[in-house]
Amino acid sequence: MLIIPAIDLRGGKVVRLFQGKFNQEKVYSADPVKVAKHWVKQGAKFLHIVDLDGASSGALKNIEVLKKIIDQVGIGVEFGGGVRSIETISMLLDLGVQRVILGTRAVNDAKFLKQAWKKFREKIIVSIDAKQGKVQTQGWNCTAAKTTLVFAKELKTIGFKQVIYTDISKDGTLAGPNIAGLKELFRETKLGIVASGGVSSLKDLSKLSKLGKHGVSAVIVGKALYEGKFTLVEAQKAVGV
Repeated sequence: MLIIPAIDLRGGKVVRLFQGKFNQEKVYSADPVKVAKHWVKQGAKFLHIVDLDGASSGALKNIEVLKKIIDQVGIGVEFGGGVRSIETISMLLDLGVQRVILGTRAVNDAKFLKQAWKKFREKIIVSIDAKQGKVQTQGWNCTAAKTTLVFAKELKTIGFKQVIYTDISKDGTLAGPNIAGLKELFRETKLGIVASGGVSSLKDLSKLSKLGKHGVSAVIVGKALYEGKFTLVEAQKAVGV
């Protein structure tokens, strides 16, 4: 299973939020490039980068930081937060982003989503950000009418093979991942899953690594790494990498 360190950007700094709440932010570094290099040194093969300012505003705000990371780090990155157009997806791929993450507009605009899939295929991935079974948008500030499973099934119908699944109630809490939610998502859709939210220990990672038969192939880890609950080297050993 692939362990993907998360780098959440706000105001050009590396931060973590508690359950996606912008008023519960902790700054971990004013140098995102240094942080990215640190994860690479520890053995990261891929990075998950989110523009939190972009997610809430609908327009990319930390693009210069992203450029520096891509130019200086030398491993693949996926990037999301404020990606709301075909042109923006193309621009990010041209910059060197390996996979672009879609969220808000993917939920609200089926025509756009189908167009994006037809044009970019596996170069895009949709992040299903869920809270109590409902999809959240606009930087997790709005609740969509669609349930998690309804939206996931729509993605499967369009052609998507994999999604990022974040349980917002778990994100940044160190309360453990939503194992039952992950199993249910796979059981109902058979989509591949990149799990996100709640990882607090090597035991959590060990549990997730056993969900391969339930579609989980990777896990995004943020706060646990930044708080020193374990190192990336330890995490990779825990999942047999």
